[in-house]
Amino acid sequence: MRFEELPTPCFLVDEGLLVQNLEILQQLMERTGCRILLAQKAFSMFYFYPLIGQYLSGATASGLYEARLGAREMGKENHIYCPAYRDSEFDEVVSLCDHIVFNSFSQLDRFGAKARSAGRSVGLRVNPECSTQEGHAIYDPCAPFSRLGVTAKNFDPDRLDGVDGLHFHTLCEQDADALSQTLDAVEVSFGSYLSRMKWINFGGGHHITRPGYDLPLLEACIARVQERYGVQVYLEPGEAVALNAGFLVCSVLDVLHNGMDLAIVDASAACHMPDVLEMPYRPPLRHSAEAGEKAHTYRLGGNTCLAGDVIGDYSFDEPLQLGSRLLFEDMAIYSMVKTNTFNGMALPSIAVRDSRGDCHIVRKFDYEDFRTRLS
Repeated sequence: MRFEELPTPCFLVDEGLLVQNLEILQQLMERTGCRILLAQKAFSMFYFYPLIGQYLSGATASGLYEARLGAREMGKENHIYCPAYRDSEFDEVVSLCDHIVFNSFSQLDRFGAKARSAGRSVGLRVNPECSTQEGHAIYDPCAPFSRLGVTAKNFDPDRLDGVDGLHFHTLCEQDADALSQTLDAVEVSFGSYLSRMKWINFGGGHHITRPGYDLPLLEACIARVQERYGVQVYLEPGEAVALNAGFLVCSVLDVLHNGMDLAIVDASAACHMPDVLEMPYRPPLRHSAEAGEKAHTYRLGGNTCLAGDVIGDYSFDEPLQLGSRLLFEDMAIYSMVKTNTFNGMALPSIAVRDSRGDCHIVRKFDYEDFRTRLS
């Protein structure tokens, strides 16, 4: 179908734009020898897993269900890190995952032997206590009192027997300068143990496919660690895989006025793009500008009863009308994976635009998808 025929609301992922990102990541692996994994927590559209598997080394999971998805839909390297594993699930985790990363020595003591006896590579997450983020404490694993990873003060080298690798994850939508700074802290706290390891995982949050990203510095960081310690470097970006490759198409349901012009759309910040409220941030909207820059400014809100279900203020060249279609950009990441059905809101359909430019619906959601989440 044509783009204009897509139902709304609808997530649309462009195959050509996705491939552009994947080619950048594949070329990085070829130049450096690092291995790159898809972090499914950001992008779990398994329709594209066979394609992604042609470019990347595999996938990484944050829990059992993502581990199943990576194993069944991609079938390459399958890694997992979880803050705490459940006894009732761990046998299946072991059956699905090649690399299993533990968050603490107590978790390592509890489950490590079972993972090793099954031939799995065992890792330990460390916390270098190096915060490089500004303004997003909710996404900072190095914030005070963090539960994520072992700090230098709590690190016990006498309990490293059978540990193959160290893992750290500290970044969020950042450039390679933040990674370089973090590596300095990792080496100060944990560098004396790295020569005992087979691999090190730099985690995610690397905006590798963003225009202007400092690829030479990233490559230098990878080479520095691989050459100094003789370890295999892993990266597990999520956003970089599908950055700027997806859209959310929605329609205007009503236009009204209360001190300013308002528009209600059939998408919802609370239900369909919750990072808008959590971070918060203002998602890019094609053919719009900041409030007041163009002739007609509207506050766009979702069709729920939540007063704060506001996407943002945007201006347009022409007035919005009932049925006007809006195209929010960069909506492949942290969108589909975070949707919810608050207020009985329907989940957006999921569509792809293929290499020929044709659009195809790959999933529609209905009342049963809402009902079966309840009891």
